[in-house]
Amino acid sequence: MPASPLANPTAMREMLERFGLATKHRLGQNFLVDDHVIARILDLARLDEGSHVVEVGPGIGTLTLGMLPHAGSVVSIEADHTLEPVLADLAHEFPSFAYVMGDALKVSWESVCAAGVGEGDTKTRVEPNILVANLPYNVAATIILKYLAEHPSLAAAVVMVQAEVADRICAAPGSKAYGAYTAKLNLYGRVTGRFEVPPTCFMPAPHVNSAVVRIERASVADPETGAALGPERLAATAAVTDAAFAQRRKTIRNSMAARGFEKAALDEAFVAAGVSPTARAETLACEDFVRLASALAAAEAIPADLPVRFSAGGAGK
Repeated sequence: MPASPLANPTAMREMLERFGLATKHRLGQNFLVDDHVIARILDLARLDEGSHVVEVGPGIGTLTLGMLPHAGSVVSIEADHTLEPVLADLAHEFPSFAYVMGDALKVSWESVCAAGVGEGDTKTRVEPNILVANLPYNVAATIILKYLAEHPSLAAAVVMVQAEVADRICAAPGSKAYGAYTAKLNLYGRVTGRFEVPPTCFMPAPHVNSAVVRIERASVADPETGAALGPERLAATAAVTDAAFAQRRKTIRNSMAARGFEKAALDEAFVAAGVSPTARAETLACEDFVRLASALAAAEAIPADLPVRFSAGGAGK
């Protein structure tokens, strides 16, 4: 029995033609047509009746149809309004499915929860507890970090991304792929699974390799109290991390000073955190940034207007 009835070239073409989408979408999107990949995604996701999925970029519903028999509910977010008839047809057939049209980086979380599940006017509000998606590659990294940072109900994410992004997600300190994005993501979760997806699994075949990763939420402890850091402290640590990587070729002290930190306060914080001021940011682990941010927060030395970036940024960021 297939994991998804749409995960093959024939079914994909028939679905596009049924909704008059063949001309627009065949050349503009890469459709997953390998059922084995869908099955492996489902294995990593470990869905059951208690799983309430948020999916970004469902397309024609290939992965969606694979998840619906296993999950308690699935709510999909789709930016392309020409795909709404496909999703409306799915929602009519499956009471456990709902969708929201819009940009996944802009739609409100409340609208996702309020989309609900159930038949007719008896929709029940459901807050997703897992992100499972074949993500749009141009915003994949941003969605993963933003959703884990802003939506604590998400206990895990199982996502297909470009292999280069997966390398950043999985990178260790000191490696070429490690950067601010990796360190910030480690504030919210840890990678517990990965597999590669070659271009031949798509139609048409993309010019990049892909990978699926599982990220499980992990709490970060306050170095002083041992209690889990709250949202404000996590955001402050993420901002400190961005500042440390702002000028990657410089020492962490010079990079952070260039972003508005007082050098005297930095020097005291480096000592308190056990971090060398001459180190470069890419050599430091997430825990190092947590200790440094904690010391700076204790001294009230974190600039109030320090921004937090959710994107992966440029090379090595």
